[in-house]
Amino acid sequence: MRLSFYGHNEKVIRKAVEILSSGGLIIYPTDTVYALGCASLHTTALAKLAKIKNAKKTKPPVSLVCSSISQAAEYTGQMDNATFRVLKSFLPGPFTFILPVTQKLPKALGKRNSIGVRIPNHEGICGLIDALGQPLASASLHHADEVRDYTTDPDEIEQDWGSVVDLFIDSGFGGNKPSTVVDLSGNTPEIIRQGVGVFS
Repeated sequence: MRLSFYGHNEKVIRKAVEILSSGGLIIYPTDTVYALGCASLHTTALAKLAKIKNAKKTKPPVSLVCSSISQAAEYTGQMDNATFRVLKSFLPGPFTFILPVTQKLPKALGKRNSIGVRIPNHEGICGLIDALGQPLASASLHHADEVRDYTTDPDEIEQDWGSVVDLFIDSGFGGNKPSTVVDLSGNTPEIIRQGVGVFS
């Protein structure tokens, strides 16, 4: 299924929530590239996503896409002041921050000491996450062509991925450069991947 999604469309959000709540997978737009996602608390959906990414279902290769810092903290645990200030300065925006996990994560996400967290600058997707009541567990949507990492054309995305997801949320041509990944789990911030966001 493919639905157009520009801005904040309640009809699309309701349909996406229905699919995600029942264990479905979606492709959705962010403020950078399109991504593959599912409900972060749905064990079956996470196992399906892990299979697509050729990973162990006991530790699916996902980041949490949240609508707010407070929602992220429900999963990672209490943040120190320095970490909170960094997140407050750069989010929402084109960044993935790797945060230490100081409490037990939901079983579906597997055992891990840290996890990536995104809060995209995308009103519609944040509205979807709020309506769902939990973050999206998200994985990259890599193109098979090694030279061109990310597919930007919605028609190509549907052709390549339409058969393995339950819903493609089409928001037009996407970006071809991912978020900047910054590791905040150590003593000092470390840029793991330079993407769209400029971290300083």
